[in-house]
Amino acid sequence: MAVLADKVAVVTGAGTGIGFATARAFRDEGATVFITGRRKDTLDAAVAELGPGVTGVVCDASVPAELDAFYSTVRDRAGRIDVLVANAGVGTAAPFGEVTEDLIDSVFATNVKGAIFTLQQALPLLSRNASVILTGSTAATRPNLGLEVYAASKAAVRSLARGWALSARTHGFRVNVVSPGGTRTPGLLELVPPEMLEQAAGAVPLGRLAEPEEIAAVTTFLASDASSYVNGAEFFADGGYAQA
Repeated sequence: MAVLADKVAVVTGAGTGIGFATARAFRDEGATVFITGRRKDTLDAAVAELGPGVTGVVCDASVPAELDAFYSTVRDRAGRIDVLVANAGVGTAAPFGEVTEDLIDSVFATNVKGAIFTLQQALPLLSRNASVILTGSTAATRPNLGLEVYAASKAAVRSLARGWALSARTHGFRVNVVSPGGTRTPGLLELVPPEMLEQAAGAVPLGRLAEPEEIAAVTTFLASDASSYVNGAEFFADGGYAQA
């Protein structure tokens, strides 16, 4: 039997990459899936590829009013949320000494403010024992040069999960973090030269970068009833990069 049969799942930032792979894995495991993205063309292409059972709504997770409109769609079409994946995130590099106020505002708006309101606005729809999953990063514990602000935002995400885990008694959900290492997403492959990708892969004990589907598999476990007693934990899917 599909492990997410009859469940309603939400995945933010699912137009491409890890979010898209997660939505596909959830669909394959029987869930009804709602996805968001900021770019309509990308989101439309994702929905077309994922097919029936997946609904896409253009939404910027850092804008509470847009989240409200998105959750109205979920409420009207499904009535509840059993699995919530706060995956929308951005990462912008800047050398130390050249960080701008705009960079800080952009990264923290999506990665921290967005995560907070993605969960907070969903509270009225969360079913009893819902699984909430936040996308973290190995950068929170092993930041790369130029990505200190991004790393700080993901450290905040980890801290939020620890705090929210205490809310399980009152609100009935459980919350965990999946922290990927370097992953072969379209965005990464387009932005990073091949020689730098090879160098990054060489720093991973397994000797390669992750595929988005490998991250999605961990998220699917946390979405399923098999992880029903897991709360407040962080799962690293990084090939050992931040562990060695």
